[in-house]
Amino acid sequence: MGERATAGVEQEPTVSMATRTEKLAQPKPNRLRYPDRRSVYWLDEMPPQKTGSTTSIELNRHWLELTRSKKFHTPFIRSPIWEVSEWALRAVASERLCSLAQPRVPAAGWQPDRPLLVPLNRATQTAVAPSRICQLAQPKKRPLLEGSGHKANPLSTAHLPSKASAYIELLAIPKPEHPKFKGERSVCWTVSRGVRNYVASQRVIELSSPKERKALFEGHDPYVVSRAARSASPSPRIQQLCLPLPRKCSSK
Repeated sequence: MGERATAGVEQEPTVSMATRTEKLAQPKPNRLRYPDRRSVYWLDEMPPQKTGSTTSIELNRHWLELTRSKKFHTPFIRSPIWEVSEWALRAVASERLCSLAQPRVPAAGWQPDRPLLVPLNRATQTAVAPSRICQLAQPKKRPLLEGSGHKANPLSTAHLPSKASAYIELLAIPKPEHPKFKGERSVCWTVSRGVRNYVASQRVIELSSPKERKALFEGHDPYVVSRAARSASPSPRIQQLCLPLPRKCSSK
């Protein structure tokens, strides 16, 4: 009995190893047997074919009511002539209605619009203007231009009132022109013989030539040291500033 039991125990690993080997020997399933794959995931079976052209959507009752067209109600047009009821014919207006029916009274001091053409009275037609009004009605006298210069004739003081002071009369006289004033120069004038035969000097030619513009650092050498900088000697103050601070110097 002991030997049989030992043999049975030793045979169990052999059976399990054979089952594992047979399982590993099986070929892997072909996942590419469905070439028209509609999803990124592996499918065990083909998707169902669509029978309808579009997707059918079921609408609820509220959506169905919103999809219906609105009904436009035609208004009832009443006739301009209608019958007055018997109660309206026998009605008596109250005191409040009578007061509201009265037209509004215009404001105090209101006057109707004046006509465009107001007839003139006899006093206006036969009025005689005084001398002051005649004086103000005269147009202003502008100074006349004579020749090339702006020579203005002095205004006469006959229009001034009799009560005007001598100072106002003096200020009313226009300012006279300078005796050496020759007026405006003509547009065309003759050029002298000396100007036509003039020869420009070298300095005038140099000044008349345009200025040469160069770039910012064109022709500039940053490494060139001038003679003045090479022969310069520092002052005592510069030598003092060049020395390091005593508190930063380490004592050895």
